[in-house]
Amino acid sequence: MKKRLHRAAWAGLILGSAALPALAQQAASPLPRDRLNLSATASVEVTRDTLGVVFSTTKDGNNAAAVQLALKQALDAALAEAKKIAKPGQVEVQTGNFSMYPRYGSKNGQTYINGWQGSAELMVEGKNIGAISELTGRIGTMSIARVGYSLSKEAREQQESAVVAQAIAQFKARAAEYAKQFGFSAYEIGEVSVNTQDAAPMPMAAPALRMKAAGASMDEALPVEAGKATVSVSVNGSVVMKR
Repeated sequence: MKKRLHRAAWAGLILGSAALPALAQQAASPLPRDRLNLSATASVEVTRDTLGVVFSTTKDGNNAAAVQLALKQALDAALAEAKKIAKPGQVEVQTGNFSMYPRYGSKNGQTYINGWQGSAELMVEGKNIGAISELTGRIGTMSIARVGYSLSKEAREQQESAVVAQAIAQFKARAAEYAKQFGFSAYEIGEVSVNTQDAAPMPMAAPALRMKAAGASMDEALPVEAGKATVSVSVNGSVVMKR
C-alpha cells in the first residue's frame, strides 16, 4: 500500500514539473507590441415619444376614516376618467402612493394626535401624448404633481441599429488611419465592446394651469413639448497593427 502511494506522489511531481515550463512560458508571453487602444462614439437625437404625468391630492381632517374616504373618492374619480383613454401600448394607468399619517399636537407637555393627513397618487404614461394632455384638463379631483417625457424602448431600439453601425464604421476608420500614420499597412481587431446608452427621461415641474374654481376641471390641457433625447453608442477596444 505504501509503495503505491509513493509511486502516485512521484507521478504527480513529474507531471507538475513537466507543466511548469509551459506555464512559465505562458506567463512570460508578452502582449503584442503594436497594440493600439481605440474608442469611437456615434449618436442621434430623437423626439421623445412617451409622456408621463403623476396626479396627486392631499386631504386633512380630524377623523382618519373620513380622510381616507375623501382620498379614495378623489382617486376613484380621477381613475375613472383616466381609464377612458387607457389602451395597452398607448396609455398605461396605475395608482401610485396612498398614505395616511397622524398629525401631532402638544398640550401641557404631552404629545397627542390632533388630526390626520393623507395623500394619493395616480400615474398615467403612454405614447398617445395628445390624449394624455387632454386628460389633464378633465381631472378635477387631483392636481398635477410631476410631468416627464421619455423615449420608449421601441423607439430607442429602432434607432440603435443604425447608430451601432455608425460607431463601428468610425472605429474601423480610425483604426485604419492611425495604423497608417504609425507606418503600418493593415490592422487586426482584438477585443472590442459595444455599449449603448439609455436616454434618461426628461423631468419637468408641474405646469401652472389656471383653475376654474376649487374642485373644478382645468381650463386648458397640458402644454405639449416633448423635446429631444439622445441615443448614443460607444465602441471601445484594441487593434494590433500589421506591417
